[in-house]
Amino acid sequence: MNNPLKKIIFPTAGLGTRFLPATKASPKEMLTIVDKPLIQYGVEEALASGMNEIIMVTGRGKRAIEDHFDISAELEANLKAAGKNEIYREVSHISRMVEVVYVRQKQALGLGHAVACATHWVGHEAFGVALADELIIAETPVMQQLRQVYEQTGSSVIGLMQVPAHLVSRYGIVKASQEKDGLLRLQDMVEKPQIEEAPSDLAIIGRYIFTPRLLELLADTKPGKQGEIQLTDAIARLAKEEPVYGVIIEGKRFDAGNPLGFLMANVELGRTHHKYGEAFTDFLHQLG
Repeated sequence: MNNPLKKIIFPTAGLGTRFLPATKASPKEMLTIVDKPLIQYGVEEALASGMNEIIMVTGRGKRAIEDHFDISAELEANLKAAGKNEIYREVSHISRMVEVVYVRQKQALGLGHAVACATHWVGHEAFGVALADELIIAETPVMQQLRQVYEQTGSSVIGLMQVPAHLVSRYGIVKASQEKDGLLRLQDMVEKPQIEEAPSDLAIIGRYIFTPRLLELLADTKPGKQGEIQLTDAIARLAKEEPVYGVIIEGKRFDAGNPLGFLMANVELGRTHHKYGEAFTDFLHQLG
């Protein structure tokens, strides 16, 4: 492969309507799972997978994301002067963990449009895409699981999971065939089909690696459902031109962009937290 896989796009311009009124004035990506915002979990996963060129596609009301990854000199000075060394090191690390490019999506025209907004910064390189509200806890970071297949094939790769029949209408669903080497090659995909129209029970989750051709296809992808430019429509076209593979991810996935998934994620990570886990688990046992 000509270019190392370093760039990753985080589409963060969504309105967070599933979490209203909490997201009326605050980005959903800044909702905290125990003691870290969702977007930080996503960035840490990217860095652990060797992707350290972060492109955030933002919109109105998302300034808190930029501030989170920026240096707060006054806060750091106050923490240091107060002798709060542990939290000082944590805050300082967040501010310096990565350089981020911010791009505005001026209209909410869908996930495909959000990804296309980063075209200038991606150029002619392969790149990742991650949705921060899809929180996935895994021994091997999910983007690394996809990266392994990308490095083996040089082709686009998307993360998949099996879903119950009554949930297929909430996801992009793929049709795939298994090749001799055990890889799943995608043949087609449908955005949020009814169960009788679904080609399988394999749903696309919010982790992707794409060749540069995907951006060229997005440039002339027509609006689909709800007048939005659907990323799945461009992926379906890409799969007809060149191989696109799927990886059934290994890990626990939480749809933390809705209140129930958010609560589940907080309970799961709260139970295992190095500082609060023991006391929180005791509390849960007391609840019966």
